[in-house]
Amino acid sequence: MSPLPVPHTRPVSLSTGSCVTIKGTPILPFINDPQLQVDFHTETCEKSDIAFHFRVYFGHFVVMNSRECGSWKCEMRCNNVPFEDGKPFELCISVLDNEYQVSVNGQHCYSFPHRFPPCYVKMVQVCRDISLTSMCVCN
Repeated sequence: MSPLPVPHTRPVSLSTGSCVTIKGTPILPFINDPQLQVDFHTETCEKSDIAFHFRVYFGHFVVMNSRECGSWKCEMRCNNVPFEDGKPFELCISVLDNEYQVSVNGQHCYSFPHRFPPCYVKMVQVCRDISLTSMCVCN
């Protein structure tokens, strides 16, 4: 199976119980500071509000945030980065009643409280320095 183009966008309809699963591999060694970014947009354009912004600075830290009316809100940063240099990963973002739960390779790693209702999310975008194998949205 050939990789998906990056950046990759997909229209979605999320609700409690939905799960977004992203499979890929970093395309640069961690010494070159590659990144992974996943954004849950409230419209089908990149300039829209972002209900959930998840950005991995491979080998360093993870940032989670939201953007409202063009302004970034208070970011959450975590030093737990369970991704391995050059190795494939499976990232699962589950929509719960009050938060997003993020698992990497089957292990729960992060939580981010909803700042927008999940039903506001209309598009998921995956970008940065990865080879994207698949992206699946299950409701």
